[in-house]
Amino acid sequence: MRTFDLAPLYRSTVGFDRMFSLLDQGIDGSAPGYPPYNIERTGDNDYRVTVAVAGFSEPELSVVAKENTLTVRGEKSAKDEEKHGDVLYQGIAARAFERVFQLADFVQVKGARLEHGLLHVDLVREIPEAKKPRTIPIGNAKAEPKTVEQKQAA
Repeated sequence: MRTFDLAPLYRSTVGFDRMFSLLDQGIDGSAPGYPPYNIERTGDNDYRVTVAVAGFSEPELSVVAKENTLTVRGEKSAKDEEKHGDVLYQGIAARAFERVFQLADFVQVKGARLEHGLLHVDLVREIPEAKKPRTIPIGNAKAEPKTVEQKQAA
């Protein structure tokens, strides 16, 4: 059996595509369960987490961003369950849930909206100017040393 060393591939993507793996794993590292979700890239620094929350209304859902975690919670109220009568078959799971996502550095929540049973949480990665790459001029060894200054954004 032949083994392959994939370490060179990981070195070229440090800090960029790492965000998908951080979002995808929960804090406890458990396997995906209920409710199902998607994570997609919508732009260079824009992302969207979509959680399937069929049967939940806006007041029954909460989205909390704290430090580097995003928590999506859903809890059905007891009143809704009583007024429907006898359920002969229940294929739509309406149980309470909590889904926690670990966010990468500099990722912030732009907003959330509920649309057709899907909760969309929009994220943006805003890197501070001090952390962005800058061009360093190469000088002549005989010339005077120059101070490198960072350009300030307007």
